[in-house]
Amino acid sequence: ANSKGVSMLGIATNIREPAQIAALFERVTSELGPLDILINNAGGQFPQPAIDFSVNGWNAVINNNLNGTWYMMQTAARHWRDTARPGVIVNVIAPVDRGMPGVAHSVAARAGVIGVMNTVAVEWAPLNIRVNCVVPGLTATAGLNVYPPEAVKEFPRANPMKRPGTPLEIAESCIFLASPNASFINGE
Repeated sequence: ANSKGVSMLGIATNIREPAQIAALFERVTSELGPLDILINNAGGQFPQPAIDFSVNGWNAVINNNLNGTWYMMQTAARHWRDTARPGVIVNVIAPVDRGMPGVAHSVAARAGVIGVMNTVAVEWAPLNIRVNCVVPGLTATAGLNVYPPEAVKEFPRANPMKRPGTPLEIAESCIFLASPNASFINGE
């Protein structure tokens, strides 16, 4: 437990590997107790024109951003179903409605997350499992370092606030969606 009395557990896990996810869930529940909330915020991509993607490059992003997210969602939902507990899933994804040149692989994966979220929100509602997405857009994190400075300089123009979001702002959105205050929000 830290100075605020909160227990934290860091476990390196390759979310592209269902066996590692199963081990993660087992360890979390044995060390911290029952799982209540899953925030899916893993992601990764590299900027490149889509015409130049290699098969391995495409698959790496799809496997991480779509398949890994799905494996986490399904494992959590099975846990809640099997223990007759309610649960909440919040997927943090990139905006996909206008496309994002240079990261078509990530856009495809994140659009898939939205599609599966729309479906399982309905399927899993009778199990008292809610599933939503947060789509923050540009957020000021170290992840921006993979993009050329001239591109980063232009990113805020796409946002009405003319600035990037902060990690805390995104985290607070996730906290709200996971809270009882958002108990009527599902599939959004």
